[in-house]
Amino acid sequence: MYPEDIVIPMKEQLTMNGFEDLTTVEKVDEAMKKEGTTLVMVNSVCGCAAGAARPGVLMSLTGDKAPDNLTTVFAGFDIDAVKRVREYLMPFPPSSPAVALFKNGELVHMLERHHIEGHSAEAIAANLKEAYEEFV
Repeated sequence: MYPEDIVIPMKEQLTMNGFEDLTTVEKVDEAMKKEGTTLVMVNSVCGCAAGAARPGVLMSLTGDKAPDNLTTVFAGFDIDAVKRVREYLMPFPPSSPAVALFKNGELVHMLERHHIEGHSAEAIAANLKEAYEEFV
């Protein structure tokens, strides 16, 4: 498990921009039951989370359409919550970082680490904006 003093600033990059921090299994289950669209970011300490995933997710919210609910869990820190999110992400294997879009509880779009690593924040934002156009 990562130290809190390292993780908190990485969490705050999202939570200070309207993301709900899902820290328990119960919070994850409540978020997945919400109607409309829910974006879930599996946050991470890795460089691709810092350089591409978090900035890309935030950039994706600047368009005409955005998910109804913004949520996040932190891999290597919110252990039980991440495990539960990964159950909702099946059949995709565990991946961090990862970004998923749900519509009325159904997984409709997924970015795994291999879609993030080596790609720019702008490319990630564009990918997510296309998903919002289709599903939001």
